[in-house]
Amino acid sequence: MISVSELNEKIKAVLETTFMHIVVEGEVGSVTYHSSGHLYFSIKDDKSTIRCVMWRSNVKSLKFTIEQGAHIVVDASVGVYVPRGEYQLIAAKIEPFGKGALALAFEQLKAKLEAKGYFDKESKKALPKFPKKIALVTALGGAALQDMLKVAKNRWALCEFVVIDVLVQGELAANEIAKAIDYADNLECDIIVVSRGGGSLEDLWAFNEEVVADAIFKAKTPIVSAVGHEVDFLISDFVADLRAPTPSAAIEMILPDYKEYLFLLSDMQDKLTQNIDIKLSDFSSKLKAYKEQLNLLSPIDRLNILEREFKINIQRANEAIDYKFKLKAQNLEPLKARLKEALEMKLKTKESELKILSEHLKLSKEQRAIKKGFVEVTKDGKRVDICNLKIEDKLSLVSDKCKVEVRVIDDVKSILTQK
Repeated sequence: MISVSELNEKIKAVLETTFMHIVVEGEVGSVTYHSSGHLYFSIKDDKSTIRCVMWRSNVKSLKFTIEQGAHIVVDASVGVYVPRGEYQLIAAKIEPFGKGALALAFEQLKAKLEAKGYFDKESKKALPKFPKKIALVTALGGAALQDMLKVAKNRWALCEFVVIDVLVQGELAANEIAKAIDYADNLECDIIVVSRGGGSLEDLWAFNEEVVADAIFKAKTPIVSAVGHEVDFLISDFVADLRAPTPSAAIEMILPDYKEYLFLLSDMQDKLTQNIDIKLSDFSSKLKAYKEQLNLLSPIDRLNILEREFKINIQRANEAIDYKFKLKAQNLEPLKARLKEALEMKLKTKESELKILSEHLKLSKEQRAIKKGFVEVTKDGKRVDICNLKIEDKLSLVSDKCKVEVRVIDDVKSILTQK
């Protein structure tokens, strides 16, 4: 016969030597994070349950939070508590079932911080376009620092850089990074860049720690997360105001390129010159117009303008008169011809009348001469001198009563001589 205590001791010896290392898979039932730092929980399947404990020293290395209902794999040993005759699993390591602990820890922390509003767009701070001072939180001897400084030199040499040397991997890295962010936030920098080169998930894990996320979120200075390569997404990327795929890309994203601004300034200069030329041309045209208006208001210029207008009007009037005269002259030609014809006819008529009057007048004179005892001697209708008559000349003798035709039969000159 043995006592209860002896039995429990024997059971303890058997169980603890038989199950010194065992891996058990199950669903988390109850879970308690004790104030002492120990973790108490249970795992179960559809038929039974077993209690588990993880001591504080191992809890510190646990990357994710044990939650009720989670499916986990426990790497443990069996321990027996003799006073109560109870046994439990002493967990040394816990992994999520079907995925790595780090992956689960990442998802849990991401969900937690998202619920707290760490990822909200409203909380993101705008980065200045032309930063004058930038703090680089990174390893002093890392290649990432040299890459960033090289890019900065080629893009924008007007920026000052403050390098804060920190551990970027390992157990102590997360706290150092968080403290460096707090320190940089008080340096009156325009931007803080948290960065390191590429590596495995374990190497980059410090930037997935909650303490780093808290420091980034609480900082008043805009923060850029530039950790790892483009395919790496970390908690710091989601919390930061800007995520850069690589450290070099971070500098390209936050610093302007002086070459672009040289081109921009050149283009602005060309546009400014063009606008000035346009303005000057416009002002010149307006000045000319104002000058012309001023000239119109000047009395002397006004008189000159009126004088020119008067001369022009005189010239136009003369041209109009000449045109009218020419037009009238053309219309007078037929009248002139008709008038000439009428005058000629009238003249002929008057000449005929005059001839008749002349003949009458001659007859009247002859008649007056005949009344005085004279006759008129004519030859071929014309008066003749009797001294010039020849023998056989035919003459007409006209008196107031008759007219006689005679012939000379003797020489008139001889008769006159005898007398």
